[in-house]
Amino acid sequence: MTTIEPKVEQPVFDPLLTCLLQVARIEHRPCSEASATAGLPLVDERLTPELFVRAAARVGLKSRVVARDLSQVGQLLCPAVLLLKDNEARVLVEVDAASGSFTLLDTETDGQQRYSLERLQELYSGYCILVRPAFRFDKRTEMVRPRHQQAHWFWGALAGSWRIYRDVLLASLLINLFALANPLFVMNVYDRVVPNDALETLWVLAIGVLIVYGFDWLLKVLRSYFLEVAGRKSDVLLSGFIFERVLGARLSEKPESVGAFASQLREFETVRNFITSSVISAFVDLPFTLLFLVVIAWLGGAVVIAPLVAGVLIVGVALYLQGPLRRAVEQSYQSSAQKNATLVETLANLETVKILGAEGRLQRNWERAVGHLALWGQRSRMISASSSSVAGVAQQVCSVAVVVIGVYLIAERELTMGALIACVMLSSRALAPLGQVAGLLLSYHQAHTAYMGLQGVVDKAQERDEESPFVQRPYLSGAIRFDSVSFAYPGEEAAALKGVSFHIAPGERVGVIGRIGSGKSTLQKLMLGLYAPQEGAVLVDGVDIKQIDPADLRRNMGCVPQDVGLFYGSIKDNIVFGAPHVEDDEILRAATIAGVTDFANAHPAGFDRSVGERGQALSGGQRQSVAVARALLNDPPLYLFDEPSSGMDNASEMQLKENLARVTEGKTLVVVTHKTALLTLVDRLLVLDRGKLVADGPRESVLEALKKGQLRVA
Repeated sequence: MTTIEPKVEQPVFDPLLTCLLQVARIEHRPCSEASATAGLPLVDERLTPELFVRAAARVGLKSRVVARDLSQVGQLLCPAVLLLKDNEARVLVEVDAASGSFTLLDTETDGQQRYSLERLQELYSGYCILVRPAFRFDKRTEMVRPRHQQAHWFWGALAGSWRIYRDVLLASLLINLFALANPLFVMNVYDRVVPNDALETLWVLAIGVLIVYGFDWLLKVLRSYFLEVAGRKSDVLLSGFIFERVLGARLSEKPESVGAFASQLREFETVRNFITSSVISAFVDLPFTLLFLVVIAWLGGAVVIAPLVAGVLIVGVALYLQGPLRRAVEQSYQSSAQKNATLVETLANLETVKILGAEGRLQRNWERAVGHLALWGQRSRMISASSSSVAGVAQQVCSVAVVVIGVYLIAERELTMGALIACVMLSSRALAPLGQVAGLLLSYHQAHTAYMGLQGVVDKAQERDEESPFVQRPYLSGAIRFDSVSFAYPGEEAAALKGVSFHIAPGERVGVIGRIGSGKSTLQKLMLGLYAPQEGAVLVDGVDIKQIDPADLRRNMGCVPQDVGLFYGSIKDNIVFGAPHVEDDEILRAATIAGVTDFANAHPAGFDRSVGERGQALSGGQRQSVAVARALLNDPPLYLFDEPSSGMDNASEMQLKENLARVTEGKTLVVVTHKTALLTLVDRLLVLDRGKLVADGPRESVLEALKKGQLRVA
């Protein structure tokens, strides 16, 4: 049998990441590669200048990409990252103005290299990244810290497009001023052109108003375009931020229903459409209602009473309907989430549903959810339609009232016919924004409810706290210690672990056994930092796990969980899911050890065979083999296996055990299992019962004690 030797992973060289690590060391903010890039959408497994800014923020550095000539880069800007041609980058650490030389750090050796201005100009791309430490307030100033110190996640993103919104407001001002052109044109035609047969004046006025219409059309098109540009920019920033918060949330914040949570996230589109669509145009036009009322009062005097009364009526009805509309929208939102939760849960367990014959029960739950949603959706639409109908009737009655009042004023020689026609046109224009706002109240409440749901997502506790920097431990030896650890899952009263204490030395091989529900899997989840203990401490290499960056911790651990999770794609895609930059020989090595090659080679597609969603196209044992290969890929110093062979046949299990015995030699190994065969991999056993550690000792001694009944396990 061929001996399989472990091989150290060769990461992809990333010039910008190397520069970031060098600058971080210079600024006394050291970090590891894993902690700086964890969760970032790397491009070809490398940082881009834009991603450099995000990665630097994690380290406590403020940075920005600027276009700057080398002659404008002085010593005060050092250290800075120079972006060179051919996708290279170097850290500038010194500028000697007297000799015109530049000192750069070598990306491989960290040694300093001096360049002349002429030589560096040949390599320089014209862009650099300015970096400086971000100032942080300490706890002594928490009571006096201004609330606006940190930009709001939502409004801050919109504020980034303030120049665009400034231009939109300017365009709205001109559009509303241009709206005065048509009424004034009609008034002058009726009052001056028609009585005097002034045809030349007519054409001058007509040409002038047509020019205004041209500018009006252009401004409306530009306003819509700018709103879409601002919306697209905000959409990218906000959606990326929200998804990052979802991925970075602690596992204790995991929602009870994936379907309801997905529905909650999907409502982001509601907020986005409300802010970026024609809705914002309606609200922008609203203040100009006062402008039109002032012009109506100037032209028609008492005629302004009619649009004023109509406006008060429209606003009053809209405010009166706020309460019922808000309740209806909230009920619809909750019903939609429950319907989506039912759908996702049913689809995820469709096979079980058919086995149990539970279609009728789920059909009843679905119809109830749909019926409740339809009821409250209808109510919300009817309330919104009532408000819009009142606004429409008020505008029609207002036009009649303006005409009636105007006729009386004409009879008293206080108003001209042209001015009356202009007032009728202006009254419709003045009430139009009010009518639109009344009709958009439904959209507002939908967006507000969705926004509050997203606020709950953003407020979830994160694994990485910016206020509490981690101790940098990019490499771990594999020592683990539990110190009086007690833990209960969120929402559970009974503790999964109670006062558990033990120590695992680097390179030690330990098995964990016990009845179902005794806390074995919980033990490994705490080792991975997925949960934090309520009492006691979990230490890795003598450091509390809370102080180690989760990315560093998990990069040094190869884990096979009890419930294997695969993603849609090929076998190869799933093996390299967490490390897509590895070479093919590394993939083959891990696959051979795990036994993946046995069933992959038997399929026509080989490693390109699709595993289906959640790995449904593979058997349970095959899914476990892929998970084992995934855990072995990076050759970590610590392995955590939870029933790694429960779905395998005896021959596959025996082969896997023999391969693991060689590969894990000299590494820390923790195996949770009910199978006696796998216990030959370990030298020491921990026995858990009802969350307590009841035995800890050499394998043979513990097994003998269990056989003789010297250990009482409930």
